[in-house]
Amino acid sequence: MDLLDLTYALVGVGALLAGLLPRLLARRPLSMPMVFLGLGVLLFALPLGLPDPDPIAHPAVTERLTELTVIIALMGAGLKLDRPLSWRAWSSTWRLLAITMPLTIALTALLGWWWLGLAPAAALLLGAALAPTDPVLASDVQVGEPSEDEDGEDEVRFSLTSEAGLNDALAFPFVYLAITLATVGATVAGIGGWLVGDVVVKIVVGVVGGLVSGRLLGLLFFRPRSKVLHMASHAEGFTALAATFLSYGLTEVAGGYGFLAVFVCARSIRAAERRHDYHQVLHDFVEQIERLLTVLLLVLLGGAVARGLFEALDWRIVLLGLALVLVIRPVTARLALWGGPGARGERSVIALFGIRGIGTFYYLAYATAEAGFGGVEQIWAAAGFVVVVSVVVHGVAVTPVMARLDRRRRAAAPAPGL
Repeated sequence: MDLLDLTYALVGVGALLAGLLPRLLARRPLSMPMVFLGLGVLLFALPLGLPDPDPIAHPAVTERLTELTVIIALMGAGLKLDRPLSWRAWSSTWRLLAITMPLTIALTALLGWWWLGLAPAAALLLGAALAPTDPVLASDVQVGEPSEDEDGEDEVRFSLTSEAGLNDALAFPFVYLAITLATVGATVAGIGGWLVGDVVVKIVVGVVGGLVSGRLLGLLFFRPRSKVLHMASHAEGFTALAATFLSYGLTEVAGGYGFLAVFVCARSIRAAERRHDYHQVLHDFVEQIERLLTVLLLVLLGGAVARGLFEALDWRIVLLGLALVLVIRPVTARLALWGGPGARGERSVIALFGIRGIGTFYYLAYATAEAGFGGVEQIWAAAGFVVVVSVVVHGVAVTPVMARLDRRRRAAAPAPGL
């Protein structure tokens, strides 16, 4: 049996299922990530001659695939948010970013050092990689398609979408801090260079890069001087990829955080012309690409699990992973949202669905290629376990929980005309 022919067949089956499963699983306590994760475990456990998808053995491939998937997901998240950016309207987002994420990083790193016995740099890397809510696997709890109703998004879906759009970029400074500790140690020069270069400069360049690229692309899409260049009238969705790659690539070349730039670019494009059908075209194209890449990575993750990703897994890592998903994220997010917008039940749901996913693997692959960390097998086993637990737990809970929340919201809504 030729491996290439088998690969074509498997890719075809995966693409077909990616189109069918969202409809088939729409009202069931089962998510698409769960199905493809299980499919990956099954395929790579069979004697089909498939290559070993070990992320530790292939860090460069892991880094590039996850990087591509995350930036596509960030563009999609930015395009589908309808609510204009403001301090008050995005209050839940700022709370989650400023309170929940640093606390999650600190508590996870503390457990990694004290409980697992990792070196401080490795423990910090584990905390930074596992802290962000994932923009890829969290699609079931995110807002839907772009619309003209700026106030139509419920607080749960809006908060989780905007958090996922921004916290991947803001976790990067802590990844760089782990790299700094692993390479030069906790020296004054090292920490000072990290604060200036990896925190201030890279964030500022990321924001500016996203704003400038989004503003220029918004003018090109919606307000060009020549009608020939009016790209919105041609309804070509692949230009969303141009926006993604331009904002990411140029910002990275300039020394900023490309993840942050992509999300800011998407928001700038929305702000250029809020009421236009072209946003729907861009979003739909990005969503399709994102779904295909997600299917590929989930199957590979399942394959890595089947081929030994959990060999270093022990009861201490299991307890740490369960604590992160079931205790640390829910408790820190609930504290951050105390007195915030939304009903009490909505704030509890936001705290519960801090989904971990593809971004975690990108950070680990990037950091381990930049510096030497002890306990790499433990770190990857912990990250893989947390993501699998998140896929299963959140995948089972998301449909009934969100359906119940929607019923409560409809019941509490005033009657038409009142």
